[in-house]
Amino acid sequence: MSDERNARDVAMSLLTQYGEDASVIATLRAAEVAAMGDVEALAHWDSVIHFLESGPERGQVN
Repeated sequence: MSDERNARDVAMSLLTQYGEDASVIATLRAAEVAAMGDVEALAHWDSVIHFLESGPERGQVN
């Protein structure tokens, strides 16, 4: 599975579970992994946040 598709799938799952609070949850998770120094996980959560903030209806992560 591509990183882009994985980020989209996670974002859609968060939207289903948390609705409009999805980006807040993703931001909290990004902060957690950043505090642990996990650069790869931070990049993933940044992609998820970007997807959520750019509008999931577009169906892509840039």
